[in-house]
Amino acid sequence: MKKLLLGTILLALAIVVPIPTMAGVNIGIGISLPPPIVFEAPPDVIVLPDTNDVYVVPDVDMDIFFYNGWWWRPWEGRWYRSRYYNRGWGYYNNVPSFYFDVDPGWRGYYRDHNWSGHRWNYERIPDRRLRQNWKSWHNNRHWERQVTWGVQSYQPRPKQQRQELRNQRQQQYQQRPEVQQHQQQRQEQQKQYRQRQPRVRQPQGQQQRQPQVQQPKQQQQQRQPQVQRQQQQRRQPQAQQPQHSQPQGKPERGEEEKQDRK
Repeated sequence: MKKLLLGTILLALAIVVPIPTMAGVNIGIGISLPPPIVFEAPPDVIVLPDTNDVYVVPDVDMDIFFYNGWWWRPWEGRWYRSRYYNRGWGYYNNVPSFYFDVDPGWRGYYRDHNWSGHRWNYERIPDRRLRQNWKSWHNNRHWERQVTWGVQSYQPRPKQQRQELRNQRQQQYQQRPEVQQHQQQRQEQQKQYRQRQPRVRQPQGQQQRQPQVQQPKQQQQQRQPQVQRQQQQRRQPQAQQPQHSQPQGKPERGEEEKQDRK
């Protein structure tokens, strides 16, 4: 068995990285990085029975999984993932879906070479072989169909039983103190974000501006009847003027009498 050194650097606890998203909201928070794990050589992994190709590093005290091309690890109620087993960890704002398929007692089964009462002849898989074959193994369901994960005379659990176990493990996970503490921190951060949200959007200011924009329209509607009345008053004298004025071609009455006398 290869010797692995588990080194914890205290300064890493003080490292804080900004995370742009948390629980579906766009806020900035600080998430501490997990302590690094130092390996002398790339670690071997084993595949866990009754999972959809979930691999785990058995030679360290911390849980380090490999699934779907990513390395995963929990720490203080949070989850981190990386493309590398020893660096580049980034915060993951949810519980990975594969985790509730993992039997919590897998370490004891690994130590005893026994899985649910059956001899477990697990295979240690080197890192290079894992990187070269994990995709084809997943597509072909290699571990489940061909070798039943190395468990002798073993029949995979029915889907309904696996789903019931997933639900039980999920409830147990939510009851962990570190998980509950992390959830409380997330709720507090969401509350602080909602309190700051009105200051950024300012919906009240937009509502106050609407009457100011509509005022000129109301004034124009009020002015239209007044303008129409003034135009009508101006037109009336022009229409009555021909009635008072005499025709230009006729002479006045006094001039007609003078012409008759002559």
